[in-house]
Amino acid sequence: MEVRIVRHCHASIMVPLLALLLMGCHREVVHAPAAIVDRIELRTPLPEALLSSPLTVEGKARGPWFFEASFPVYLLDAKGDTIAATPAHAIGEWMTTEFVPFKATLSFSLPASKTGTLILSKDNPSGLPEHAAELRVPVRFQ
Repeated sequence: MEVRIVRHCHASIMVPLLALLLMGCHREVVHAPAAIVDRIELRTPLPEALLSSPLTVEGKARGPWFFEASFPVYLLDAKGDTIAATPAHAIGEWMTTEFVPFKATLSFSLPASKTGTLILSKDNPSGLPEHAAELRVPVRFQ
């Protein structure tokens, strides 16, 4: 079981992999609980959880993960097609650097595939790749 976290890099950076690792522009693999260390932590569902609709997504994220007190949450099937999307909302004051609890509820029809991915995306109103981040969590469907 693994959770993939994608950190985006500037497309024109052409340096050896070692330099990328030192710069922090790489893919990390973290094991449960699902988290990007010191940025976002998913409390529920856990990686490889068996999901049904409606799905409650809960955890905590640092204030900068939010914009206007929310960030996008997506549920994908095994092909990568979006089967549900909704904003996760901060529970409490989000204009802080501290952790803020969040909650989202996704309603969806069960896909044909037995597996999928839950994505919690850092809200990035600038659209700049250096401000993008996401937590990807593998899930299963009932």
